[in-house]
Amino acid sequence: MLQMKKLVTPKTGEAVFVLLLTLSLLSIFIIGLGVAPHIPLLLALFVLIGYGLLKGVKYRDLEAGMVEGTSSSLGAVYLFFMIGILTSSWMVGGTIPTLMMTSFELVTPQFFFMTIFIVTGIVGISIGSSLTTVATIGVAFFSMAAALDLSLPMAAGAIVSGAFFGDKMSPLSDTTTIASKTVGVDLFEHIKNMGWTTIPAFLISAVLFAILTPSVGELNLAQLEEYKQNILATGLVHGYSWIPIIVLFICTFLRVPAVLTLFISSATALILSRFHSSYTVGEYVDILFGGFETNTGHEAIDALLSKADGLMGMMFTISLVLLALSMGGLLFKLGIIQAILEPFAHRLKTKASVIVGAACTAIGVNLAIGEQYLSILLTGQSFAPHFEKNGLAMKNLSRVMEDAGTVINPLVPWGVCGIFISTTLGIPVISYIPFAFFCLLSPILTIIFGLTGKTLTKA
Repeated sequence: MLQMKKLVTPKTGEAVFVLLLTLSLLSIFIIGLGVAPHIPLLLALFVLIGYGLLKGVKYRDLEAGMVEGTSSSLGAVYLFFMIGILTSSWMVGGTIPTLMMTSFELVTPQFFFMTIFIVTGIVGISIGSSLTTVATIGVAFFSMAAALDLSLPMAAGAIVSGAFFGDKMSPLSDTTTIASKTVGVDLFEHIKNMGWTTIPAFLISAVLFAILTPSVGELNLAQLEEYKQNILATGLVHGYSWIPIIVLFICTFLRVPAVLTLFISSATALILSRFHSSYTVGEYVDILFGGFETNTGHEAIDALLSKADGLMGMMFTISLVLLALSMGGLLFKLGIIQAILEPFAHRLKTKASVIVGAACTAIGVNLAIGEQYLSILLTGQSFAPHFEKNGLAMKNLSRVMEDAGTVINPLVPWGVCGIFISTTLGIPVISYIPFAFFCLLSPILTIIFGLTGKTLTKA
């Protein structure tokens, strides 16, 4: 897509009108009606196709643009398949339940808000889903804060910060995979490079939550004890369940390709599961395809451990990525993106300017559409050529896309994540924004590093 030749050269005003029309259509459906983005994206595609036909472009050329746009995501499709399989295999192998059990052991009355932040972060990394983390262990922590008469906005800020830290740094996360593959960066190289901004944001946030935690005396851990007992009752918590994680880190250190790394870790988890389960080959295949399910009788634990991922569970994300990249392909083929960026092109000639520009674009798309996937995809597609021209490695761009795209969505009251979190926790988005330290710090740090040139990697 980076080398895609445009078929039309629209004026800047015309390009802005078409883009605003497309974004408005998406906003009406996604924000106004609260629907999944797939059908709105299809409608947006037909709007762009109609514009192209009016400009005299042949349909087969428009179709070629859509195909060319999606071609960059084919590697991500295989990665998504393996992430779904890894999630199921880590469940049946006990890796994810063991991680959760360990995180629950960390909860203490001292530094309660810091504990919330760290534990939700661990759970988020282990399952790769910020919203699932918020809806399960996050709800439990929020209830504890209410019972202890602690600040609910601060509790929500700690939960959101931890959940999105975990989502951002997890190899199981769809946003992490989308960000890396949109600009052709290895998944684990992307995660490693994010550490430059994510670790400082994590540490600063942890200190702030520790300082702001009041003395709460004794903490009623009855609810967490119930969680732990139900996880233990599954028979999935074992010391050897850490081995798939160790294998994952070893393969990453040895620079094994991401797809092969996920395959090896998945196979390790499945082999280890034979020590505590008696599934048949057919049942293993069903779990890898349709996801792992458990029925402990505890709704929150079942929501955490029953993952509708597997290979089939990734189809929602895969189809969304293909549609979004198709739209991006048309926007480039019709010269819309180029026409809009052209007036600013002379300002995108320094490393600092492209970092700041990409960060502001990711934030802007979140504010305009309320959709984090599109904020990642559109930013990556629009700024990749400018990063290339300025001699910056693509992993710098993928990091900015996450720092200013993924973690901003929960701070947007009309955003998909913001609406979900406020509804789930029963607290307005605007009230927890000042305490979502990690989400606020991530874009600030990425812009600071961009302006100073620190931690940037040359192409």
